[in-house]
Amino acid sequence: MELYLIRHGIAEERRPDIKDEERSLTKEGRQKTEKVAQRLKKLGLNFDLIATSPLVRARQTAEILIAAGLSSKLEECTYLAPDGRIDSWVVDWLEARNYSPQTQLALVGHEPDLSAWAEILLWGQAKATLVLKKAGMIGVKLPEKGSPLGRSQMYWLTPPKYLL
Repeated sequence: MELYLIRHGIAEERRPDIKDEERSLTKEGRQKTEKVAQRLKKLGLNFDLIATSPLVRARQTAEILIAAGLSSKLEECTYLAPDGRIDSWVVDWLEARNYSPQTQLALVGHEPDLSAWAEILLWGQAKATLVLKKAGMIGVKLPEKGSPLGRSQMYWLTPPKYLL
């Protein structure tokens, strides 16, 4: 299975008058995310499913990916909210679905969680060495059998500036 970890686009700054989960993409964030999505489509990517954090900025990013034709299926996944645990996601969400090895799955979420998830998939522990920029993507190939934690391979790490 190919897993694409995608960080949401540029969002409104944190402010005391707006809850974190309600922060939206900025105009610039929408525009850059749309350009990234169009470039991913030109590169031939097509996701079987896009799973997104329930937070507004992640959901908006996922909707832009859908609008670009990168998938026709969108699903909210609470594990992708800030502080979601990858071990719980693997056991409760991923393994329960029994995807085929050919599945291409996109997960839209937040930092530092997505980078930590990638590191746990690759090395079995978070090392705080990978950095995922807003609207950037990490591609990880999961093994066909057994737990993917510490047994996966990274094949893509792209900041958005290389896709614009």
